[in-house]
Amino acid sequence: MIPGLEPVPLRDLQALGANKRWPIEGSLEDLPSLTPVRGELQAEHLGNLLALQGRFETIVTLCCDRCLGQYNHRLQADVEEIIWLGDAENEAAMAEAGLGVDGAQGLVECLDPRGSFDPERWVFEQLNLQLPVVNRCGLDCPGMPPEQSRPPGAKDRNDRLNAESGDPRWAALRKLRGEDR
Repeated sequence: MIPGLEPVPLRDLQALGANKRWPIEGSLEDLPSLTPVRGELQAEHLGNLLALQGRFETIVTLCCDRCLGQYNHRLQADVEEIIWLGDAENEAAMAEAGLGVDGAQGLVECLDPRGSFDPERWVFEQLNLQLPVVNRCGLDCPGMPPEQSRPPGAKDRNDRLNAESGDPRWAALRKLRGEDR
């Protein structure tokens, strides 16, 4: 948990009448990282909108999808987001606020104006969005080592076919293919 990033009621942010800034330095419980998450988050209550701006970074250890080796990856987020404070069904008010919902229905983040904003959760979500979809340790990744190229206990194609020929469940297939003698 990052100190000072406790959830804050949206009404408290509104009462400030100014930007709320949070310095970020610490670790996130749900995101194991090698270095502390460092950066800054700023929020401003704008009536029906919550304007967020954040810049933070950390280093995480990932597992390469190709060679299964571990490697370090820098996560950086430089994010600006507008969150609608109110009912997601109120399209007219959202359009008036400039959140054009014509083609983006349901794609606008909404919070209950009587609720609270959790800055730590928001930082966690933004960093997770920066994680790569495919983990590759680098362009020179050697791939799977030869001794690990097959799962443990796996047999090659000929071993599998030989095993299938003695399996009675394959008899119907052999008969259809004309191999049954």
